[in-house]
Amino acid sequence: MNTSSCIGISTMKPCCRILIGYRISSIFGVSHIRSNHKIVNNSSKLHSKSKLSCYNDAKCKVIGHKKGVIDLNRRAFFASGSNWGESKILGKNKLGVNKDSSRGILVIPHVASDFRNHSTSIDSHVSEKGFESIYIQGGLNVKPFVIEKIENGNEVVKEDESRVQVNGSGVNLDILKDLNENVETESEASNIEKEAWKLLRDAVVNYCGNPVGTVAANNPADKQPLNYDQVFIRDFVPSALAFLLNGEGEIVKNFLLHTLQLQSWEKTVDCYSPGQGLMPASFKVRTVPLDGGDGTLEEVLDPDFGESAIGRVAPVDSGLWWIILLRAYGKITGDYALQERVDVQTGIRLILNLCLTDGFDMFPSLLVTDGSCMIDRRMGIHGHPLEIQSLFYSALRCSREMLIVNDGTKNLVAAINNRLSALSFHVREYYWVDMMKINEIYRYKTEEYSVDAINKFNIYPDQIPSWLVDWIPNEGGYLIGNLEPGHMDFRFFTLGNLWAIVSSLGTARQNEGILNLIEAKWDDLVAHMPLKICYPALEYEEWRIITGGDPKNTPWSYHNGGSWPTLLWQFTLACIKMGRPELAEKAVAMAEKRLSVDQWPEYYDTQSGRFIGKQSRLHQTWTIAGYLTSKMLLENPAKASLLFWEEDYELLENCVCALSKTGRKKCLRFAARSQIRV
Repeated sequence: MNTSSCIGISTMKPCCRILIGYRISSIFGVSHIRSNHKIVNNSSKLHSKSKLSCYNDAKCKVIGHKKGVIDLNRRAFFASGSNWGESKILGKNKLGVNKDSSRGILVIPHVASDFRNHSTSIDSHVSEKGFESIYIQGGLNVKPFVIEKIENGNEVVKEDESRVQVNGSGVNLDILKDLNENVETESEASNIEKEAWKLLRDAVVNYCGNPVGTVAANNPADKQPLNYDQVFIRDFVPSALAFLLNGEGEIVKNFLLHTLQLQSWEKTVDCYSPGQGLMPASFKVRTVPLDGGDGTLEEVLDPDFGESAIGRVAPVDSGLWWIILLRAYGKITGDYALQERVDVQTGIRLILNLCLTDGFDMFPSLLVTDGSCMIDRRMGIHGHPLEIQSLFYSALRCSREMLIVNDGTKNLVAAINNRLSALSFHVREYYWVDMMKINEIYRYKTEEYSVDAINKFNIYPDQIPSWLVDWIPNEGGYLIGNLEPGHMDFRFFTLGNLWAIVSSLGTARQNEGILNLIEAKWDDLVAHMPLKICYPALEYEEWRIITGGDPKNTPWSYHNGGSWPTLLWQFTLACIKMGRPELAEKAVAMAEKRLSVDQWPEYYDTQSGRFIGKQSRLHQTWTIAGYLTSKMLLENPAKASLLFWEEDYELLENCVCALSKTGRKKCLRFAARSQIRV
């Protein structure tokens, strides 16, 4: 049969059928249709929510309302045909031993097998002077042994149990015991990694015979999975990185392309449709009867853009994570052709147009409602939360790298540069707090009406919480959780601060200060399980007013001060960037002791993270993937360097604020140059 390119995935087996809302035709083009392929305008068969489907037929159709003109020159979707399967995990542990099937092999068994050749015979040494020592010629890596008594005539010689002689030098046997204990620890870690990989692969979702993502949680004992059996964009990111770092890129490519198709579909909540650039929060593969009633079943992708979410909140961070993952895919695999495709370039532009749309806001930060990111329940983060700003800044930097500059995109690229410059200045200047800054806020004058005002947001000093006065260390600081007129949210939000380091949203001094604070406040932010999603928790009347009395976000639980192991990979990435991998190793080692035993929970409760969360799902996929990604990044820091950004010198040179011309405070960007790490 003649082949033709349509909007679908060429690796699908057999092929696919796409049910698409009327908006699709104005975005994606379809090349010339030949043979049995055709376009049908049949509105009677459209449902209120369109679905992407495949079935056992060799035909591929596009069904939907026509709106606009179809560009026949645009490239269609396709995915690579690379094999999907397990790959051997390679690498080296601290002893330099490969982490494959021979991972636990040391020189000890080889020495033991050649035991007879070693000078350990009593008879051969009885004539030596006083027989005061035992000589071992086989080297250090010998299983320790103890000779308590040796009768030599009438003498009884007692050997020191803690030392032996090796080539004339005394060796402490305790060191050898510690070495063996380290080997046992490595073996245990290997078993945990093997278990994690098995669980991660068990969580893979297939669509039309191809892997397209991982479910949020895959606990067979869970009888009410709710939406944890869906593929979430934000949740899949650590899974994608684990697969990419392990040389398995097909699942990530399929995920990027399928979610790109979902982006353009019609989305309606109470008769209102949000912008076309909105990415879904999640999608689910469903099996439904094929139209026609002949009993044939088909697989469909059913997305959720927030119309089914708790609170009906649009997932602002989904599109930002999608752009970040697209860049990571190209960096790790070297497949830059994917990001250069017409459909992918269009998808990037749609997301950016949605984020860069002019509005009434006076600030360069992105204005969002509560619950629009990882913290997807009411937690008082509406406005300009740090997490969204850090991801927004990262997505802008990714887009500037990936967008093809031409007449159609040059204005967009200019807008990206302007927003990057303004956003980084805004966050560095107004979100940063340390002891000196808090003391400055404490002495603020209010009600200043002037372009030269110091207290630009009219922050009242009484907003400084009592816990912060004694909590902030002398060395270090952090970026506050939110900033609005008359309001500063002084809570420490981990993801936003870590991603500010990764993306260089903060200056080098600020990035170093954030890690210094985490180290100084280890017992508060890490304790028994890394890492707190925010600190401190909302309690008492404050909890009741801000959360509405949310029974899931009780103090020190879930998003209200719970401990989330998935944050490990972002912490690891930040530590490697700042040259502090020992902090990440400490956190990973702590998590390693409990995660497998506790069956990989979603989050932990209590102020110190000692209890498994009261509503925590087990076998949580991004907990598993976050651990694996952290391990691989620590073993291969060169790969980590592909995922973070250094300071952007071009932004330092091309600051667009031009504040000096208006008499306002001069931009800090020029002063930041002295803080850049060379």
